[in-house]
Amino acid sequence: MKIVSLNLNGIRAAARKGMFDWMAKTKPDVLCFQETKAQTWQLEDELFHPKSYYNYFHDAEKKGYSGVAIYSRHEPDKVTKGLGWPDVDIEGRWIQADFGKLSVISLYLPSGTSGDIRQGFKYDVMARLEPLLKKMRRQRREFIICGDWNIAHKKIDIKNWRSNQKNSGFLPEERAWMDWVFGDAGYVDVFRTVDQREEQYTWWSNRGQAWANNTGWRIDYQVATPKVAAMAKAASIYKDERFSDHAPLTITYDLDL
Repeated sequence: MKIVSLNLNGIRAAARKGMFDWMAKTKPDVLCFQETKAQTWQLEDELFHPKSYYNYFHDAEKKGYSGVAIYSRHEPDKVTKGLGWPDVDIEGRWIQADFGKLSVISLYLPSGTSGDIRQGFKYDVMARLEPLLKKMRRQRREFIICGDWNIAHKKIDIKNWRSNQKNSGFLPEERAWMDWVFGDAGYVDVFRTVDQREEQYTWWSNRGQAWANNTGWRIDYQVATPKVAAMAKAASIYKDERFSDHAPLTITYDLDL
């Protein structure tokens, strides 16, 4: 089973850059997209609905903003859009597809880079996720939470860690929360189970020469419960083509849907 997580920075823009052609060639089983930046009614063209995939969208109310989606080669038993938190759900940040005993989620955690108000909202969402993540661990299900978590966890996950310690995405409080996710909460950073190398990034700023110099951040994850995480066999970050300011993160699991 091959699962991809990708922040599209606009599904229509990514489509113009060949993302769906790449998808047709690589044939992932499930793709979790973030930042679709479109309303479903704007995606009527058949390009956005490949015949070999089921697709599900959770849009933000605001046009051209946020939004998440899941594409799957297998029809899910159930799809849940949103968390039941109105302030989060109007931004389209969570969609979950259930396949038997496995749930695959596309999550787009808020960014705090625009200022204190949004950083406060980010912390609030993180705090509210804690009891939910604990509850999910008590269920007799396996979970893979794909997405843009907007946090680089450790120094190895960011090129210029020294100069970013006071910037959103690498703040001590954010990193401590990721410690909790991968510690007491009992989840696994799947990529790091199969690839411990340095300079493995998934996002590069559009400013300066970040892409050319590989001055990146690893802020896109597949976060899983231990049993399914142990089934991960390979991981890759695709950089041969650019569909977005993020790169597709692909993980292959020894598991069938």
